[in-house]
Amino acid sequence: MSSKTDIEWHLTTRPPDHANRHLCAVRYLVLAGFCLLPLSGCTSLVIGAGATAGVAALQERGLDGAVSDTAITAEIWQKFLSKDEKLFLDIEIEVVEGEVLLAGRVPSVADQLEAVRLSWQVDGVRSVINEIDVGSGMSLMDSAGDLIITTRIKTALMFDGDVFAINYSIETVNGTVHLMGIAQNERERERVISHARETSYVKRVVSHIRLKDDINRQGT
Repeated sequence: MSSKTDIEWHLTTRPPDHANRHLCAVRYLVLAGFCLLPLSGCTSLVIGAGATAGVAALQERGLDGAVSDTAITAEIWQKFLSKDEKLFLDIEIEVVEGEVLLAGRVPSVADQLEAVRLSWQVDGVRSVINEIDVGSGMSLMDSAGDLIITTRIKTALMFDGDVFAINYSIETVNGTVHLMGIAQNERERERVISHARETSYVKRVVSHIRLKDDINRQGT
């Protein structure tokens, strides 16, 4: 049997609560940054450095849309944290043009419904997609495996010349890949889904990708 890599050893020996504290610290920093910015009037915000703004401007949703979605994400996180730190730690959030994806795993149906309820309280939310599983918490190794899957898919999209990778968000929970974004056409959407399905250890792919000319998109 081959020996463990440095990464595998680090993941298996680090106490799980340390990982949770690290994740919590990262999100606290994000939220602290947004506390310096008004969450209303989202179109007037400037996110990050010039490079970040430039990337956002290139997205199909544009700079205004990217800033608005980021502000929505931060406000939902704030509500989760105020209600229950476990919601804050256990649920991942992706927002594209006001459409909110909630993915993760919580102990009870009550927690799942509470996360959805809190998300709807945020201004600018147009829909909430509930992909939260109910069950026991995931192990550190499971979370690490999901991160590897997400990274591999993002890398595949970046190196595919027929995919505008900047328009897509990916969340993986227990091997299930959730795709969000705006595709230029049906062919591009299918290529993105195909990349996800062909990635090792993916159990299921759930697509919430909209087409660029979808009449249900905001502002179209």
